[in-house]
Amino acid sequence: MRRRRNLAASIGGWSARHRWAALMIWVAFVAVATFAGNAVGTAKMKGYESQNGDSREAGRILDGAAFKDVASEVVLIQSKDGSLTVSDPRFREAVTGVRDAVTATGQVEHVRTPYDKEPSPVTADRHTTLVQFDMKGAADTADDRVQPVLTAVAGVQERFPDLRVEQAGGASANKLIGEAIDKDFVRAEQLSLPITFGILLAAFGAILAALVPLALAMTAIVAATGLLGLTSQLLHVDDATPNLMLLIGLAVGVDYSLFYIRREREERAKGRDKRRAIEIAAATSGRAVLISGITVIVAMAGMFLTGNGTFMGFAEGTILVVLTAMIGSLTVLPALLSLIGDKIDARVIHGTVRVLTRGRITWARKLGGRDGQGRFWNAVLTGVLRRPLVSAVVAGGLLVGLAVPAFALRTGSQSIDDLQGDYAIAETFKRIDKAFPGGNDPAVVVLKAPDVTTPAVTAAIDDFKRRAFATGEANEPFGVEVNPDKTVARISIGLKGEGTAAEHAVRSLREEVLPATLSGVGEAHVTGNTAGSMDFNDQLARTIPLVFGFVLLLAFLLLLTSFRSLVVAVKAILLNLLSVAAAYGVLVLVFQKGYGEGVLGFTSTGYITDWLPLFLFVILFGLSMDYHVFILSRIREAFDRGMRTDDAVAFGIRSTAGVVTSAALIMVAVFATFATLSLLTFMQMGVGLAAAILIDATIVRAVLLPATMKLLGDWNWYLPRWLNWLPQLSHGDDEDDEQAALRRKETPVPVA
Repeated sequence: MRRRRNLAASIGGWSARHRWAALMIWVAFVAVATFAGNAVGTAKMKGYESQNGDSREAGRILDGAAFKDVASEVVLIQSKDGSLTVSDPRFREAVTGVRDAVTATGQVEHVRTPYDKEPSPVTADRHTTLVQFDMKGAADTADDRVQPVLTAVAGVQERFPDLRVEQAGGASANKLIGEAIDKDFVRAEQLSLPITFGILLAAFGAILAALVPLALAMTAIVAATGLLGLTSQLLHVDDATPNLMLLIGLAVGVDYSLFYIRREREERAKGRDKRRAIEIAAATSGRAVLISGITVIVAMAGMFLTGNGTFMGFAEGTILVVLTAMIGSLTVLPALLSLIGDKIDARVIHGTVRVLTRGRITWARKLGGRDGQGRFWNAVLTGVLRRPLVSAVVAGGLLVGLAVPAFALRTGSQSIDDLQGDYAIAETFKRIDKAFPGGNDPAVVVLKAPDVTTPAVTAAIDDFKRRAFATGEANEPFGVEVNPDKTVARISIGLKGEGTAAEHAVRSLREEVLPATLSGVGEAHVTGNTAGSMDFNDQLARTIPLVFGFVLLLAFLLLLTSFRSLVVAVKAILLNLLSVAAAYGVLVLVFQKGYGEGVLGFTSTGYITDWLPLFLFVILFGLSMDYHVFILSRIREAFDRGMRTDDAVAFGIRSTAGVVTSAALIMVAVFATFATLSLLTFMQMGVGLAAAILIDATIVRAVLLPATMKLLGDWNWYLPRWLNWLPQLSHGDDEDDEQAALRRKETPVPVA
């Protein structure tokens, strides 16, 4: 028979034959990408680039208005038992003490108290007030200078135990909360590496075999981060993008290497020589990695259609890291396997390095059962294939049951309630918001005119204030700032209530108050957290159908072309959607309904962060294709070599059970570490990703997939005649003795 080659086989074969060249090219690529990325730095997106609609226009105007960027702070002074008011001498003494203490640090300016000509706000019952001030110097470095101020305020609190004296603001929040969250991320990242190494060591039973995937994944992440520095000059990225790249890069990079190495070791155990084993691994697992990587990239690319800067930055980073990990697996991994040879199986036993040759069974394989097929999954598969209809109904019913709560999914924007744990400053923010509704989260009206200080404009601003307060939905604090060239006014106004009440207030400003007051004197837009969340949700509602359609259609076409089967492509899409829906259901049960609060240590806000559902769909749809493509490739490979469909399904599932389980455990472990962070959003993301991968690798791939393939039989490979023009792609390597044996049915595969 004519020899058939595929792209992955050609690349892998070249790398194995020219191993030193392949290794040097990879090292040079990583070094150049890292150096170039560090040289230019990663361009972080401007604030308005993460916004949409009216908020984005307002942010764009503010960005060019040259306002002085200051970090504003406040000190809450409140009578604990309600016995003191602002008029009482002791209350005044505390306020004066705060003013003098913060001024003495030399770090603040523009201090305002309730006793000044332009007083700071006081509640109607006069039991609570604020001392307001700005930090000197640049806002982005204010958290480095705020500690003396925090210490000074704490000193005043000690002197007045009957009053509540607490500081909050951007600088203090970055200092107290930002450092804690940064430590959380560092801890999660540090946990991910040893956990991943431990699972790889258990999977392979050999140190080198565990180290190689980890090393390859980390170099791919480093190179991709360097490339991000270059591409971000064109498309700016969010601060969280590198963290996300580490999360995704570690998961897919290790998985790709795991698939590849497992197949190479399997072929060596069958008696293949080193070169031949690498060629077969490249042609089979390498091709599965190629298809899987492209599918993940296609899914991530769907985020570009949102038109939101944060999502587009996430797409940029994740595509780079998946592409780099995929290229590394196809090129440098075969070279490493060719260089290391059977030493990759070396284990240290009583201080002696021993190499487990192809005639012996490794510890991991022994744990897994016969020929690497896990005993547990072998038993599960036997039952599934014996009663496929019952298995499909039970597994499908379970997933549908998990997915039902997803219909009650509610989304909301991030707030101070997102912060979990013992953070005193979070409680301070809540007290301020309760005392001065909307003060922590005011609406910001941006007015652009030739001169915003003219009598006509100032009169319009006064009229805006009067009409806004008259609606009953806005209140103090109210403030107006003018930029140096007097072309832009930034007007802040408190909104009463929160949630739907605050959203209604924003609509009133936009649809009623602004047209009647400010629109006649200049260009006016409304922004702020509430307005930004509304604009984000509106944009998402418009683009979600495009994102879903794009991802599903391109994934379908890719699978249809790869496996030449209409049924396989449709079924893969449906199973993936079912697993994602089940993951949504788990999120609702845990974080919306509150089941598991005690176990995970969080307090439910009653909603899921607004950007997470779309983000999880894109990420999960791409990642879950890893296992589907890998298993289907093995099944199709056996079918193309002459096995009956039933036998090919049993062979494919059994031969991949161990590696899929190991790969899933790695992903679940990596994602689960993010469930330990202090921000509820990242807890939701970690639990959602971990739950989805666990569901996908167990219920979907081990039960639903084989059960439905067993029921469909040869219909699995149905392709309409009018699609016969699709290219014939190889799922294996050249025909050899094993292939001939399969065709002659001389190698029976037990079903039970």
